[in-house]
Amino acid sequence: MKWLIFGSEIYFLAMAIVFLILSMMRRDRRLDFPAALFLAGLGVAVTLATVRLEGSFLYGAYRIDLFSQVFKGLLSIGFFLVICLCSNLNGIREKRHPEFFLLLATCTLGMMLLVSSLELLTMYVALELASYSLYALVPMRSGGQQTEAGIKYFLAGISTSALMLFGMASLFGATQTTYISVIAMKMPGLLHTPMAFIGLLLTLCGFFFKLALFPFHVWAPNVYQGAANQVTAFLATATKVTAMAMLVRLVSMSRENTSLAQVLIALAILSMTYGNLVALIQKDFKRLLAYSAIAHAGYSLIGILSMNPGGYASTTFYALAYLAMTFTCFWVVVKVAPDGRNLAIAQLAGLHRRSPLLAMALLVAVFSLGGIPPTIGFTGKFLVFTAAMQKGYFLLVVIAMINVVVSLYYYIQIVRTAFLLEPEEELPRINLSIPATTLTVVMIIAIIAGGIWPRYLVQLATTATKALL
Repeated sequence: MKWLIFGSEIYFLAMAIVFLILSMMRRDRRLDFPAALFLAGLGVAVTLATVRLEGSFLYGAYRIDLFSQVFKGLLSIGFFLVICLCSNLNGIREKRHPEFFLLLATCTLGMMLLVSSLELLTMYVALELASYSLYALVPMRSGGQQTEAGIKYFLAGISTSALMLFGMASLFGATQTTYISVIAMKMPGLLHTPMAFIGLLLTLCGFFFKLALFPFHVWAPNVYQGAANQVTAFLATATKVTAMAMLVRLVSMSRENTSLAQVLIALAILSMTYGNLVALIQKDFKRLLAYSAIAHAGYSLIGILSMNPGGYASTTFYALAYLAMTFTCFWVVVKVAPDGRNLAIAQLAGLHRRSPLLAMALLVAVFSLGGIPPTIGFTGKFLVFTAAMQKGYFLLVVIAMINVVVSLYYYIQIVRTAFLLEPEEELPRINLSIPATTLTVVMIIAIIAGGIWPRYLVQLATTATKALL
């Protein structure tokens, strides 16, 4: 019965094996998407069915608890949503579709292993499993700038991985252990030493990179623009959720160390300010979302650097909110550009007449990213800022609020283009299938309901983070 605890990991491993077998078979590729959609939906059911299970394995190196299971649930939902984007997988060569689904499943498996890892080497191996799958996914796009984006992502990724490995070695040298639970007990008394402090910072660098936090953001704009729309959606959602989870787990070891908090405050301010200011001049929609992601990395870090249960819970809630509103933006991108091309902001003109439902989804998602009530994005920012205020970070919250106001300019420009501007030439209507219409409505309701009735989600996030403390 103990194997049931590993239900989600075993299932995604089996799914990856299925896609591996399909990639070696000569068959009708039109069946790949229905198979992937069915397996992804079943994966959500399996993960949610095991969410309350707990256990510790491999001599404490791997732990199943509510915190890890909640994030595995988010990852499985994110995987399913990205698969929903793949009904028109025109950005990837048809013969590569099974490999595409294989790499997505392998990457999701790696991230699931990562959020349960409580030992440095286990954590590193899981992170590399997820990372190398992404390194292969980015250049799979046919045509465009995929090769340049893939090379830049790979080089930046392995460089950050080397820094992270050096940091882990420093942590081991300072604490004489690789187990996070033991490191957490020893770290408060060691953070005044250069080896322990720098080791923790360098270890965090690997997740700063995944989160696209300044100055580890350099890969994001080119990769967002160069990768296929579906791959970018996965990068912008699932990897961000995982990075937030691991930052919460690692920073909670510091036990409210002020030196670490000051470093994180500086990174949060730089990330918010840089991301929002550069986003103001962007013309490509995906590139704008990349700089928006850099800014949101700063917002999420505010909850983490608060270093209290409320801050960790607010970041967990923010991860859920970010998943919902960012996916909805990419859902609109894929439906407006079904041929797989990049979408300029100007090409959203007239969307309210071409597809009123998609225009409404875009409006709700963009307003949620901007933190306008009553959306889930507003609630997420409110919780994060409240946690910071409780720690006395008044100036930080003021700077964050100024950045929120700045971001509203380019978010409103997107809405203005979609609702008030007309295209230069007449464009056909966008006809959504019944499943696509249903998913669009569900995402709109989820973003609004999460803002109006967040109580259950907040309670779940609070309960999940108690497992860390």
